[in-house]
Amino acid sequence: MTMRTIFGIDFTSAPRRAKPIRVAEGHRHGSVVRLAGLTALDSLDAFSAWLARPGPWVGGFDLPFGLPRELVEHLGWPTDYTALMSHYASLSRAEIRDRFAAFCDARPVGAKFAHRACDAPAGASTSMKWVNPPVAWMLHAGLPRLIAAGVHLPGHLAGDPSRVALEAYPGLLARELIGRRSYKSDSKAAQTPERLIARLGLVDALEQGRSRLGLRLKLSHAQRDALVADASGDGLDAVLAMLQAAWAAEQPDYSWPPGVDPIEGWIVGA
Repeated sequence: MTMRTIFGIDFTSAPRRAKPIRVAEGHRHGSVVRLAGLTALDSLDAFSAWLARPGPWVGGFDLPFGLPRELVEHLGWPTDYTALMSHYASLSRAEIRDRFAAFCDARPVGAKFAHRACDAPAGASTSMKWVNPPVAWMLHAGLPRLIAAGVHLPGHLAGDPSRVALEAYPGLLARELIGRRSYKSDSKAAQTPERLIARLGLVDALEQGRSRLGLRLKLSHAQRDALVADASGDGLDAVLAMLQAAWAAEQPDYSWPPGVDPIEGWIVGA
């Protein structure tokens, strides 16, 4: 049997040299996942080219794969997944922001946004948020490229079964291990000793296999030092997504519970 490579992808909708898409590559051996390396992709074209790499592989992608059904139906958008994603990709960011803002403006304070069923159990932001974090733009930039690459999107869209893409959320695994402590920031002023200590604790917990995933991360000394030293946390987020993918790859239906709405999707481990 061919061994599948496991990837974790920390995605950004506007990759550049200073803030690339980070890809963690690993292999699972029983309950151990060994990190093979980290790659940086500094453009969306590089991301598309990377997606075309032959399988077998399973990737955990830190970007939303779906939209809240309540929002989609309110806007009168298609409720077929392929048609919905094609329509979403055809809109400009300004058009999306205007429609989402109008939806929010018509709703009461405290309930401005619509949510997917997986958001609350995962502790994730709604995929219609366009700022802090701009996950709506991540969906807009990333998902059409996954579809164009012909990868298999379990529960959403059948594709090449040797290249499997799953929606991951590193924050879910991080919170399980270190609670609400912040471990990263892109702002130099916020790259504090407290966040460094949190990253150290998070890497320790991953190496010791303290999560409910039942997996231990295997790192070289140099990899460990690099993950702890990276104050942006991007490499660490890619590793967290890789571990989520490694776990889901061995679960029935890639860990999707029964009855999940295919236009909303599911976050691994939620």
